[in-house]
Amino acid sequence: MLPWITELEAANVGTVLANEPMAPHTYWKIGGPADALVIPETKEQLVSIVRLAKEKQIPWFVLGKGSNLLVTDKGIRGIVIKLSDALDYARFEDNIVYAGAAFSLIKLAILANKRGLSGLEFAGGIPASIGGAVFMNAGAHGSEMSRILKQAEVLQDNGEWAILQNEELQYSYRHSILQERSAIVTEAVLELVPGDPKKITEAYAVNRERRLKTQPLSLAVAGSVFRNPPGHYAAQLIEASGLKGKRVGGAEISTLHANFIINTGQATAEDVLTLIDHIQKVIGQKYDVKLVPEVLVVGER
Repeated sequence: MLPWITELEAANVGTVLANEPMAPHTYWKIGGPADALVIPETKEQLVSIVRLAKEKQIPWFVLGKGSNLLVTDKGIRGIVIKLSDALDYARFEDNIVYAGAAFSLIKLAILANKRGLSGLEFAGGIPASIGGAVFMNAGAHGSEMSRILKQAEVLQDNGEWAILQNEELQYSYRHSILQERSAIVTEAVLELVPGDPKKITEAYAVNRERRLKTQPLSLAVAGSVFRNPPGHYAAQLIEASGLKGKRVGGAEISTLHANFIINTGQATAEDVLTLIDHIQKVIGQKYDVKLVPEVLVVGER
């Protein structure tokens, strides 16, 4: 066992799991071991992890719900931080919502619906944590997190806290400045709009049902593999290229929605990456369009 893992265990930072396989922690059910998976129970423990990592120069990565994520077969070197109960909360003050990073986006949307608060209808069926949704600017059905986020509380890699306003996050399509910084979202403050609970719930249900009917969400998938390129839909380009059902090892392009790759049971990360590369080459040659992955690839290659 690596010496710094012993130090982590001695530092009282929560649960420390050495050489922990990542496959059970991801929607794709793929991924080799992390040197250490750490589950802090408090914000103070989270700060201790980040400060120890900085002191020992240990890389770290934050794991949300495990959607939109591909962990390589060799796994992740360093610390994987899995947020838990300490950040699994939501508090409503009129139309302002304070949500911990570990709270479910779907669950928050349902709670908002019941209170007659509009703005999260787009989240129907998106299996993300609040922290992941802020980080990736999650969205669907013509809306996204950037439209409702007021500010985010983040823990920086020096162990200090910061409050970032919406404009400071430099949001764009499936992007935030957090993807280029070492910082952990711990809380999001959202501003919703009062409305008719029945209409809001109906809109949410329509979006959810549309997802369930058009996407293979009951299978081992991570979400949409590619961002939609300007002027196009990735799924339409892939389908038009005859790639539905294309398979590499245990990874297969969904026949229901071409922008999803299914782990049929024994897929490796290399299977998925090879399939992603093949799709990119075919679409590039056929349409002169560059497909950019939406899924985050992490780990040693």
